[in-house]
Amino acid sequence: MSSPAKKPKTAIKTDRIAIVAADFDEAQAALSQLTQTYGAVDPQEADVIVALGGDGFVLQTLHRYIDRKVPVFGMNRGSVGFLMNDYLTDDLLIRLANAEPVTLYPLRMSTKTADGSTYESLAINEVSLLRQSYQAAKIKIQVDGVVRIPELICDGVLLSTPAGSTAYNLSAHGPIIPLNAGILALTPISAFRPRRWRGALLSRTAKVRFTVLDAKKRPVHATADDTEIRNVVEVDVHEDRAASFQLLFDPETNLEERILKEQFAT
Repeated sequence: MSSPAKKPKTAIKTDRIAIVAADFDEAQAALSQLTQTYGAVDPQEADVIVALGGDGFVLQTLHRYIDRKVPVFGMNRGSVGFLMNDYLTDDLLIRLANAEPVTLYPLRMSTKTADGSTYESLAINEVSLLRQSYQAAKIKIQVDGVVRIPELICDGVLLSTPAGSTAYNLSAHGPIIPLNAGILALTPISAFRPRRWRGALLSRTAKVRFTVLDAKKRPVHATADDTEIRNVVEVDVHEDRAASFQLLFDPETNLEERILKEQFAT
């Protein structure tokens, strides 16, 4: 999901609100309180979904209802809450009406495993490949059909969207990317060889292929957000503009500003 675009301000319908929550006490208590105050409909019938939990839960909610193209307004009842708004019980309808939408375009991961099976998944944050055993992985990297790294010896490698650049990508010392930069971050994870390679910035139109070398001896698994595929031998990744997700944010704490502020964090 590269180059998310903030849509022009449009009124968010609030006639039919669904409220969903993660399965832990704080989120469930908030679910009970908000449902009693505002009522709720089934997510399949809603104009907007309010998701109560942490970043992981809002990602799961976006994936679960992607076919409905319904906007999601997250409220933080977890820990980090980078993709969430503050949890407040008052004026929810007003907040929804004034919320700023951000459209996120995901990465599409296509994998082939050692037994010949193929799988496809979408990633809002990143696609990552990680070693599956005690031995370092060996991975060949191609970009638009050109071999750029013949053999990366590493714990793994990831391709991140701008929205995901402050998550696992940042932990792996990858760059923070502004939302509308139109680029993706290709970041190694604990690279041993080439020792000085620190990754690359790619156009959002780039098509990346990861080929696992010596896959039987050095098995690798691939993940797209919370989907994991084990024993992969080849992984293709590109931004999928045919798919999209919409998150809603309070104007004073919109996602674009949060990502910008992360670049100046001390």
